[in-house]
Amino acid sequence: MRKLTAFDRPVQTAPRILTARRIHTVDAADTTATAMLADRGRILAIGTLAECEAAAARAGLAAERVDLGDAVIVPGFVDAHAHPLMYGQMMTWVDCGPAKAGSIPEIVALLAAAAADLPAGRPVRGYGYEQRNLAEKRHPSRFELDEVATDREVYLMNASGHGGVVNSVTLERAGVDRDTPNPDGGEFFRDADGELTGELSDAACNILTGVHGVKVGHHGPNFHLADEPEEHLRQLDLATQRFLAGGVTAIGDAQVSRREFDMYLRLAEAGRLDLRVSMYLLSHLLDDALEMGLVGQFGNAHLSFAGIKFYADGTLGGWTAYFPDGYVGDPCRTGQLYHEPAAYAELIRKAHAAGLQTVTHAQSPTAIEMVVSAIEAALVERPEADARHRIEHCGLPTPEQIQRMAAAGIRPVNQPQHYFNWGEGVEEAIGTPGERFNPLGEFVAAGVPVTISSDAPVADPIPLEAIQTAVTRVTRRGHRLGPDDLRITAAAALRAHTYEGAVSLGREDDLGSLEAGKHADFAVLSDDPLAVDPEDITQITVLETWVDGERRHRA
Repeated sequence: MRKLTAFDRPVQTAPRILTARRIHTVDAADTTATAMLADRGRILAIGTLAECEAAAARAGLAAERVDLGDAVIVPGFVDAHAHPLMYGQMMTWVDCGPAKAGSIPEIVALLAAAAADLPAGRPVRGYGYEQRNLAEKRHPSRFELDEVATDREVYLMNASGHGGVVNSVTLERAGVDRDTPNPDGGEFFRDADGELTGELSDAACNILTGVHGVKVGHHGPNFHLADEPEEHLRQLDLATQRFLAGGVTAIGDAQVSRREFDMYLRLAEAGRLDLRVSMYLLSHLLDDALEMGLVGQFGNAHLSFAGIKFYADGTLGGWTAYFPDGYVGDPCRTGQLYHEPAAYAELIRKAHAAGLQTVTHAQSPTAIEMVVSAIEAALVERPEADARHRIEHCGLPTPEQIQRMAAAGIRPVNQPQHYFNWGEGVEEAIGTPGERFNPLGEFVAAGVPVTISSDAPVADPIPLEAIQTAVTRVTRRGHRLGPDDLRITAAAALRAHTYEGAVSLGREDDLGSLEAGKHADFAVLSDDPLAVDPEDITQITVLETWVDGERRHRA
């Protein structure tokens, strides 16, 4: 795998020796320390206080002492799969999640209250509902959203991010009626009489982006809704602060269109990019990337191009992941593939032949088979020992597919918080195989390195919540689903959200562990996630987050 070319921006920091009760380095030996020397954004030494003082003396540094007392330091969390701009945008919408609304009338009331405070014509947008968590156990309808407004767009995004429900006027303005065919990779849902319900999924969300908005066709769910550039920058700032509050110092943006690319460049130019972002361009931009010569990692230590993002199928949360025999919870739903297998295999072949890392969203066994087979074929044509192709979410791989992933070096990037938030719903959707959702323990047993992330805004960027769920497999409702061999240890989960995340981004040479020569990116915790009871990991507070040896967040 080609390494990032560093054109680091200047880092102005005073030399410091930081001491704490314990420092988990997450290096190859999982060693611990009590002191760390950092200068100019890099770690110079790590070990005991005496060792760091000696290293400072040898370097001629008058190092400032920062005593963090009984706190515990871990590497900055790496969130290898997230959508920061979308997350920031959601933070400006109406929260209709389970903490705010447990029924459709409560959602309608929240949206109606927001509509009353908005200027005339301004769209009303909400997010966060999960139909199986509602009293009605179903999606709202367009007629229920018509109670919010009939003169403007109303859009209620599902917690999965792969669609939701719109009101009648939104469909009418887009020219969508009962005779409109479904787009490739999406669906306008209809009732038994063929009437539009208002629910739409994945590529059908293109109707929401406007005439001049980002259009991705059948290459992914379209959540690239436009706001004014300054508003987008404000949204990114909001999201950045949330990531930092969770101890996250590096992100893989797993669906970058020209909207995201432009905003990151503007934020970096303004000196406001306080954490590190690796960008994965959406697959409709593959030919553009190749034409521009983006055939490997490119950028600097804070903003870089990393690879190409593909979609194989939809989401388990929204019941659009591809199950050709139908869902147990609704036999009429099968979900969909975004590409025919042969067309997808050609896209992977083209990207791999150019030396690009690919990351593909795939949830169902059928979709995962399409991905694994395509990567295997690409590797036969052009052998590469360290291609690091990824499968995002990788919710329900078969044991045989896991073995093939190990052989091909394919890296799953999972989100335990999906399991935490709606693991029971997966079982309701597809039956008892759903208890294997996110089979982290099976990956570890097969020798497949595990990476865990948030997929924000599908889940909030709270790495300690993800780590606890990976260790306990206990859901928000208090249920432990699946056998114990699906769980992993706290040490493995910490590594999965730090070092392995950096490997998945191709950044392990300078991120992911606390070692001499690497960036001084770390989180300061109120307690030790490897020492407390697993059920108490989420009770730990992120006290501070440091990037380049500078404090970027304090609780």
